[in-house]
Amino acid sequence: MWFFLAVCSAVLLGGYDVFKKQSLRNNAVIPVLLLNTIICSALFLPTLLLSVTGQLSTDCHWYVPLMDGEAHCWVILKAILVLSSWMCGYFAIKHLPLTIVGPINATRPVLTLMGALLLFNEHFNAWQWAGVGLAIISFFLLSRSGKKEGIDFTHNKWIFLLILAALLGACSGLYDKFLLSPQSSGGMGLNAMFVQVWFNFYQVVLMGLIFLAIWWPKRKHSTPFAWRWSIVGISVFLTAADLFYFFALSHPEALIAIVSMTRRSSVLVSFLFGAFLFRESNLRLKAVDLLLVLLSMICLCIGAL
Repeated sequence: MWFFLAVCSAVLLGGYDVFKKQSLRNNAVIPVLLLNTIICSALFLPTLLLSVTGQLSTDCHWYVPLMDGEAHCWVILKAILVLSSWMCGYFAIKHLPLTIVGPINATRPVLTLMGALLLFNEHFNAWQWAGVGLAIISFFLLSRSGKKEGIDFTHNKWIFLLILAALLGACSGLYDKFLLSPQSSGGMGLNAMFVQVWFNFYQVVLMGLIFLAIWWPKRKHSTPFAWRWSIVGISVFLTAADLFYFFALSHPEALIAIVSMTRRSSVLVSFLFGAFLFRESNLRLKAVDLLLVLLSMICLCIGAL
């Protein structure tokens, strides 16, 4: 069941990347990200209110339990981690082709797997080492494709931000496993809906502070903001993808490396839209790079079975 939930999350995550690219084209990043967090929080507000007022039973999947201040502190830390990754990723995807962003983001399972090796004793085997090797090769081949579009991986700040976003995203995946795993397995045993709902609310607060402190005072001298309905698509697809993701991780037998790897197969959706909707170039070379990424994920999957 947890693997099926991870697959659903991957498909939705691909749609999220497409809406994100459409929303950020010639648009201000920080207001888009703020609106995204506000809409996501608004989608979860009814579940919180119904839970607090007792309209939802405690055995309902949508029930949001009351928890102590320590639990909220753990969730605030997650909000900071994810928001940092999003800030880097949003600026990167605005300035880079989606057919480059997708494959680089798809290498996150390798980073997550290495973290899982250190933190959760998920040991490497031959298949997993093969997956790591293919991911590294795909990254260098992708840098070759990028040079044909004037993107130097070693000196491009947007590539640097994208890699930083991937690193922070991998850390977030490991942190999610820690938050949602039962205490008997060394985790915090937090409820998935509690983490999802309050994580979104805390992001609104943090993003609001960033908006007021950084973008608003300099709004007349930076990229102007334009409303687009695709911004709503970002929030809807991200919220649905995260719900499937959190419910997958809440299963005791779920492997964080497999869940993370499966979610990254969303690159297929974003790559196809980048090719046919945004008419991006050098698709043949990038398709070879993407194939290596997918082979890497298959090796990781076989190695974890």
